[in-house]
Amino acid sequence: MRISSAFPSPYLKAADLQGRRVPVKISRVEMQEFSDEVKPVVYFEGKSKGLVLNKTNANTVSAAYGDETEDWEGKETVLYEAEVEYQGRRMPGIRCIVQSQRKPQTPPADVGPDDEIPF
Repeated sequence: MRISSAFPSPYLKAADLQGRRVPVKISRVEMQEFSDEVKPVVYFEGKSKGLVLNKTNANTVSAAYGDETEDWEGKETVLYEAEVEYQGRRMPGIRCIVQSQRKPQTPPADVGPDDEIPF
């Protein structure tokens, strides 16, 4: 028996991914209260557990899909296990990868030796 199965949680943890990259589609985002703070929890189509978003994952998803969480519904992301820092310790965590829907920016042209530098 896995001891983690003795303490089930409604939220994803790194061990749930079993070392795999898991593609998912966002079904909804809900704000939920945890002790003394409220955090966003993202749920996925066909999955029972939600992912409590930390700032890193929230910024990753919002950079691709915008600030409004209702606009994230139906959008895809990939979850994977990564070593993260939490409360000053390194431990397994979950990270998101998303393909940006935004047009890539054109890199600026090189400055030549006779060009005036704009700063």
